[in-house]
Amino acid sequence: MILNVALLNPFWWIATAIICFKVFALGDAVFRREDAYRAADKKSKGFWVVVLSLSLGWDLLFGANPVTGLMTLVGLVASIVYVVDVRPAIKLLTDGRGRGGRSNQGPYGPW
Repeated sequence: MILNVALLNPFWWIATAIICFKVFALGDAVFRREDAYRAADKKSKGFWVVVLSLSLGWDLLFGANPVTGLMTLVGLVASIVYVVDVRPAIKLLTDGRGRGGRSNQGPYGPW
């Protein structure tokens, strides 16, 4: 069969988008520096990694149900809070680099 019937279901697409968003949030949280969380006055890296892991794990284990799945929606809210609030604060402190690294800034500006 060329066209799968599940691909026509809009709830399947919504559930897939939710899982992809949660994977992005978790991946971003894992690769950010620990000290950047403290410097941004946000919860610790371990807290966010655990919350986002539980959120994604729940959806992968029980299926993402965007309509009646309370845990799916709670996890989605946690992921949105991370991406909208925590991630920009950390990015601002680390100059957009998750692992730190050196920038091309000298004492008097870029070089």
